[in-house]
Amino acid sequence: MQLKLRFLGTGTSTGNPEIGCRCAVCTSSDSKDHRLRASALIETGGKHLLIDCGPDFRQQMLNAFQTMPFAPLDGVLLTHEHYDHVGGLDDLRIFSREKPLDIYAEQSVIEAIKQRIPYVFTKHKYPGVPNLQLNIIDHQPFSIQGIEIQPIRLMHGNLPILGFRIGNLAYLTDLKMIPETEYARLQNLDVLILNALRGKEHLSHETLADALEHSRRIRPKQTYLIHMSHDFGLHETMQAQLPETVFIAYDGMEINV
Repeated sequence: MQLKLRFLGTGTSTGNPEIGCRCAVCTSSDSKDHRLRASALIETGGKHLLIDCGPDFRQQMLNAFQTMPFAPLDGVLLTHEHYDHVGGLDDLRIFSREKPLDIYAEQSVIEAIKQRIPYVFTKHKYPGVPNLQLNIIDHQPFSIQGIEIQPIRLMHGNLPILGFRIGNLAYLTDLKMIPETEYARLQNLDVLILNALRGKEHLSHETLADALEHSRRIRPKQTYLIHMSHDFGLHETMQAQLPETVFIAYDGMEINV
C-alpha cells in the first residue's frame, strides 16, 4: 500500500506562535517554527482520509490546495474530543455537500461532538450545515472504502484516546503512555508519527525524551515528531540534535510511505 501523508498542522493546542508571546520560537522568521493545530491528510489508492479536524482546518486546506488539486474527503478519523482536534468540524460542510461525510470516532467522542454542535444533528437542520455521518469505532480493525485501519489504544494522561495504523504508518498524537498490549500492533513500521510537546515534563503529553524512547523501542525506519509547543525549541536547532532517523515535522511537509 502506497501512502502519501501531508502534515496539515504540527502544533499543540495553542499553536505557534502563541498569542502575545515574544519568545525566540514565536518570533522566528523560519516558517517551520509556525505551527497550526495538529492534523494530517492521507492519500492512498485515490482516496483521502483526514486525521483530526481542529480549529485551523479551514486555513490548513486553503494552504494545501495552493499546491495540490482539490479532492473530496472519503473519511475523517478522530483521535479524541479535545477542541484542538475537533474544533473545525463545522468547516467540513464544503466536503459534504454532495453526500454525507463519514466521521469515525469512539462512542465518548461521538457524544461530545453531538453536544458541541447539536445544530448539525437536529431533525430539522439549518440549510448549509455540514452533513456528517457519525460512525462509532472501538479498538477493533475496520476499513474505509477498502483501506484497513488499525486503532491503537493510547493514554492522554487519564483519558483513553486512539491512534491509527494504516499500512506501515502509525499516527500517534497526544499520548503520554502506550499500554503494553499495543506494542505488538506497532511492529514493522516504516513511519512512526509521535507527539513530542517539549523537553519539560507534562501531565498528559510525552516529552521529547519520552518520544525518543518510544521510537527506540518500536524501531520504525523513520520517526516524525508532531504536536510541539513553543517550549520545544527552534526547528533548526532541535533537528541538529536528533538521531538521523528522527525528523521534526512541519506544516505542509509531505512524506511518502
